[in-house]
Amino acid sequence: MGSEERASTEWYPVRVFLGFPDDKFALIILNQPIIDEELFSDLWLIALTRVAADGGANRIHDLNQTSILPGDYKNLDTIIGDLDSLSDEARTFFSSGSAKCTIIHDPDQYSTDFTKAVRFVRRSLPGENIMCLGGLGGRVDQGLSQLHHLYLFQTSPTYADGKMFFLSGESLSFLLKTGKHRIHVREPDTTAYGKIRVSPDPFAKYVGIIPIKEPSVITTKGLEWDVKDWPTEFGGQMSTSNHVLPETDVIEVETTKDVIFTIALKPAKGGS
Repeated sequence: MGSEERASTEWYPVRVFLGFPDDKFALIILNQPIIDEELFSDLWLIALTRVAADGGANRIHDLNQTSILPGDYKNLDTIIGDLDSLSDEARTFFSSGSAKCTIIHDPDQYSTDFTKAVRFVRRSLPGENIMCLGGLGGRVDQGLSQLHHLYLFQTSPTYADGKMFFLSGESLSFLLKTGKHRIHVREPDTTAYGKIRVSPDPFAKYVGIIPIKEPSVITTKGLEWDVKDWPTEFGGQMSTSNHVLPETDVIEVETTKDVIFTIALKPAKGGS
């Protein structure tokens, strides 16, 4: 896959979940149902900042009314968007009493509320990682738009602007730029202090490597069905529903073009 040797990009998604000092993130909440409150609570507590993309604030407000956990989620830092989806109840909740939320009206109709939220975080916390909660759920066009944002906001081959992660109810997804990658999917020597849902082994076995933008050639190591110099494209062959081997702590991927990597989360009550 080319004669030029390049250092591998190291990925530590478990450390991101656990809030390691070198793996901090800003949390963006999209306008999608919050399915796993325990995981949401863990991420909420350790995020550098919490930003709702317009109607995402409604989802947090709704959760506050039904939460099964002690405490609340009133300390939202920012709501940004054209605010056409923000409910009066959520606006009042996050702008009164002890809440200190900044509400930013951005009327630009040529960018999505998600785009506005990402740009705001990049201006406020340059170079920091971003965790997007609610990605890839709901309507197909919205899901594809969210995947588009992974490409749109990660043009640097070295992730100089920070890495972006999409967290849905069942999986974590992120963009592998052209080159070599080592994804640490298990951290057996770490401890999840004070976490409800997150553990050093949070992922299930299912993995996909998806060439959304253009065809690629990939090589993998650590999966049940590894491939070598394997062409992949929409309308051709794709590596979906692959399995992480039980003994694998690190998955290695080499790709000639940018591809989406997605890995399933273990269900809240255990699972494979």
